[in-house]
Amino acid sequence: MAEEDDARIRILQSLRGKICEAKNLGSVSGPNRQKDLCTFCTISLDQEEVFRTKVFDKSVSPFYGEDFYFEIPRPFQCLSFYVYAKGVFQRDLPVGKVSIRKDDLCKYSGKENWFSLQPVDPNSEVQGKVHLEMRLNEVITENGSTGQQLLVRIIECKDLPLISGQNCDPYATVSLVGPARSDQKKTKVKKKTSNPQFEETFFFEVTRSSSYSKKDFKVEEEDIEKLEIKVDLWNNENLAQDVFLGEMRVPVKILKDDHMHKAWYLLQPKGNGSKSKSEDLGSLRLKLTYIEDTVLPSACYTSICNLLLKSPDVKPISASAAHILGDICRERHEAVLPTVRLLLYHNRFVPFVSAVAALELENTQEANTIFRGNSLATRCIDDMMKIVGKSYLAVTLKPVIDEICESNKMCEIDPIKLKEGDNVEVNKENLQVYVQKVFSSITQSSSNCPPLMCDVFRSLRHLACKRFAGDPHVQYSAVSSFVFLRFFAVAVLSPHSFQLRSHHPDPEISRTLTLISKTIQTLGSWGSLSKKLSSFKESYMYDFYRSFQEEKYIEKVKKFLDEISSNVNKESSGLEDAVVLKEGEVQKRTETKRKIVKKHFKKRWLLLTTRELSYHKCKDSCCHHHKHSRNAFCLAGKEALCTIDVKTIRAVEKLDESAFNRKNMFQVVHNEKPLYVQAGNCVEASEWLEILGQVSRCNEGRLATFHPSNYTNGAWQCCKSQSTNGPGCKPCTTTMLANLQLDIDCDREAERIFSLLSSNEAKLQNMEDACASMAVYQGPQREQEEYSKFTIQEPKETFQTLKQLRNVMEELQRQHNSRNNITAQYGSLDNPIVGKTC
Repeated sequence: MAEEDDARIRILQSLRGKICEAKNLGSVSGPNRQKDLCTFCTISLDQEEVFRTKVFDKSVSPFYGEDFYFEIPRPFQCLSFYVYAKGVFQRDLPVGKVSIRKDDLCKYSGKENWFSLQPVDPNSEVQGKVHLEMRLNEVITENGSTGQQLLVRIIECKDLPLISGQNCDPYATVSLVGPARSDQKKTKVKKKTSNPQFEETFFFEVTRSSSYSKKDFKVEEEDIEKLEIKVDLWNNENLAQDVFLGEMRVPVKILKDDHMHKAWYLLQPKGNGSKSKSEDLGSLRLKLTYIEDTVLPSACYTSICNLLLKSPDVKPISASAAHILGDICRERHEAVLPTVRLLLYHNRFVPFVSAVAALELENTQEANTIFRGNSLATRCIDDMMKIVGKSYLAVTLKPVIDEICESNKMCEIDPIKLKEGDNVEVNKENLQVYVQKVFSSITQSSSNCPPLMCDVFRSLRHLACKRFAGDPHVQYSAVSSFVFLRFFAVAVLSPHSFQLRSHHPDPEISRTLTLISKTIQTLGSWGSLSKKLSSFKESYMYDFYRSFQEEKYIEKVKKFLDEISSNVNKESSGLEDAVVLKEGEVQKRTETKRKIVKKHFKKRWLLLTTRELSYHKCKDSCCHHHKHSRNAFCLAGKEALCTIDVKTIRAVEKLDESAFNRKNMFQVVHNEKPLYVQAGNCVEASEWLEILGQVSRCNEGRLATFHPSNYTNGAWQCCKSQSTNGPGCKPCTTTMLANLQLDIDCDREAERIFSLLSSNEAKLQNMEDACASMAVYQGPQREQEEYSKFTIQEPKETFQTLKQLRNVMEELQRQHNSRNNITAQYGSLDNPIVGKTC
């Protein structure tokens, strides 16, 4: 089993981006015009919604500003963005959509683009695939002549869409269409399933001998070129009109050379998605970055990982593999992240970033400009703080950020932006209260600062003091430039980007957070009062800041910076043990003492901390949202309907759809009865499985096997075993070894680094040429301007590392090439035959 896991290849997909804004939104169907309605956006993988923005105020050109990131846990054809008008007394009305085929996502990756909205046609909203077998047989008629008979067997379908959130009742029609004929047959209706098993066979007469004649049936031999099999999938609506689910067409002529054809086909829109001219519906500005990594077995990445992990020991640091990667990818912000994650996982980050920071300080001439640029050192530390400090931010800022966003008090102090009836003195008082709360939360949080962040701050403090020995303040500015300016102030400004809020704040709240962030940034910076006041361009901010007692705040900042960067051991407050890992609305299957009732599913708020898994009646009843709790992450107490100690979790696995006729279900097996849960979509289900698997991976008594279905009527429905306590019929999933707090998959990070190096091969070659030129040419460095993009201190050392990088890249490419030859056959379940449009 271990060998199989080690040898497997993983295709990992992720999508990161931003729904920026819409422009000139057109009218919607129905009596309401778009200008009279509020709007929101959704993201769908095929027809499954996986992300939704909040509802925005009435505007034909709304600014959404919603960031998103999620792992894509399944194959998909199209990524679609829908704009809806929010209905008041009726259902939400579609304004338009943007659909991008998966194969076209790379064209837009990493850039902002405007997309024209297309009409939302129910006949184009399709997903799923159908398994079909066709055979052309010769038959002998009653009079002894020969003819051809077409056999069509519709075997099954996969991944049909949900209808109103529930599995559909699908059936298929199979037609032979061509000149002067259209024969149609119909399958039986399959109840409540998105993966129906039809296994039905139909026969069609294709050609007759010339001696056969019959009215309304005259098909010559050559007409087979014009015939095609058409399969339509429908949802049976009983009393209402049936809903179209998709179609596919196969020309019969493919059977002329091969009399048997069997393949999977992707369902296509009606008429293959032909679009009619429509009115201008407006446009949507999006920023997308789609990444697909083919992650090989761990052994394939040993060489590249070893080369990167020895980077901290290379002298000079600029000749190391990690520094070279940052050098050639300096325009790409995401390039540093995989290196940082890999170094963090192997405890090599602190020595690396210390060496890189020392190199930057060598080139810094004035103490007041320390760590101000967008250098490799600052990018590495920024990424480290976002990863390592995620829980620290949540414990420190989330309670006060929630209070600010939910109380919605006016804090505008700019005279120009004041509305009629606003009282600037009241607003100023509100702002002062918020600033004080945020500042106190930060300066009293040193005991929760992660040890690794403290180690980095301690190193920065030491290096700064060594470089500018005569400046008594540089030991503080070196640390405050990161922890205040690049960490806390940024998180206050954009709480949704740090998972402190689920959505981008409203304009008024966003303005309040901007004013708080500016003040906190200045309070936490290091310098004279006159210098701080001069940093404000606005006179109203100048006056507001003067109201703070400067000396008192300086002492608190100094004490805080001393505590997070000194050698003094701090006692933990223990708050990190209660950090929320994930929460969200789910459907939980209700248990009764008498029997399992399939229809008994209720909405619940599921909450996972590092200690407990609990569910609540709704979000508001969850204790960790209580305004008077000590912090935002106290454990669910009497408010919880059920609480499970994570140490008692024995398995977390997917449930077969057939168990309850529902998609995206999983089970949490613990000491009591299994907890059956349905997530809102495939992304949510994957995230719950991942985080629950990680938090319980090392538990004692983990199960080796499980049942992928439920126990009812005296037996497990998957294997019909009658034993309630016996072993399961399927092996449990092997959880990838990853650090729960850091959530790092080293093989994936190594593959990302390989992809970055491969896409920058030309720059690697230029760097090699620069090293060769600098090593050979001993005179004045005429090439300096040409090679100024690279940091080359020791050409020979750098050249040697470049050669090593090229060798490991070539070996990894060979590994990829050898596995790329083993691809799924076209027409298989994993590689279905695709139509022209989505």
